[in-house]
Amino acid sequence: MLDLISKLYKLEKQAREQKLDPEAVHAMRQERVRPIMDKIKALLDARVKTTPPKSLLGRAISYALGQWERVMVYLEDGCLQPDNNAAENAIRPFAVGRKNRLFSGSPRGAKASAAIYSLIEIAKACGLNPFEYLLQVFEQLPHARSGDDLKTLLPQGMSKNNPA
Repeated sequence: MLDLISKLYKLEKQAREQKLDPEAVHAMRQERVRPIMDKIKALLDARVKTTPPKSLLGRAISYALGQWERVMVYLEDGCLQPDNNAAENAIRPFAVGRKNRLFSGSPRGAKASAAIYSLIEIAKACGLNPFEYLLQVFEQLPHARSGDDLKTLLPQGMSKNNPA
């Protein structure tokens, strides 16, 4: 199983190194990844029959099979990743400082912190400089008069070439 998963990640690495566009990644996944995923599914199906369901391995197999349709979605879109490593890496700095933020002062302060952290990470994901993005938001926020005005201040509404 680990060998098969390793093959999947090698193919994903090759796609990144070759800077394949999403359509090419999709085609590669259909041709080369889908057969590996089919082997993984066959192994899970076989092992679920011979593994005690309450054992750690049995629970892991049952969980994997229960999530199979969701896992397979990444084969249908070349923009999707096979895991959530990008999200995990993005939140790591906040998770590391979690104990420091237990003392946000109030639930309202904690919600405000979460909102700012989310904006920062989304800005990064959209290719924006978080400091410059927040500077623009704080300068333009007092002039926002409608929901549409606020939407234009979201990171998705701005781009590196066309800041709000």
